[in-house]
Amino acid sequence: MRTEIDSFSGNRIYPGRGKLFVRGDSKVFRFVSSKTASLFMQRKNPRRISWTVLYRRMHKKGITEDAAKKRSRRTVKHQRAIVGASLDVIREKRSIRPEARKAAREESIQAAKTKKKADESLKKAEKAKSAAKGGAKMSKQQMKGAAPKVKAQSR
Repeated sequence: MRTEIDSFSGNRIYPGRGKLFVRGDSKVFRFVSSKTASLFMQRKNPRRISWTVLYRRMHKKGITEDAAKKRSRRTVKHQRAIVGASLDVIREKRSIRPEARKAAREESIQAAKTKKKADESLKKAEKAKSAAKGGAKMSKQQMKGAAPKVKAQSR
């Protein structure tokens, strides 16, 4: 069931009810009763008539009770342990001074850099050793363990 809205009062108009008024500029107005139609024709302002929806909305009638009942819940923050670190460890790390934390971070970065350099030098040594032994260049597939390609000879 499709209901319309009264152009003056804002109330619902059910099928089979109300009046339809079409102005000269082809604008359509719907009224639930002759009372709302009459007030519209008299050019009354619906915001000044206390029983209209516009008046009630403008003067905040009927919505304050609902708003007062609705209470928002505050979010409660919990600290939980995560995988790999217990709550005690997390609290301990949080309590460390920023200077100490920065120093530890720099130290771990330096350790990672030295490890990376050592790995690279080891790789270079292995590469030089294999180049001296084999003498031939290897493709990426051969390095991964694939058999070398053999060219077929045409007769």
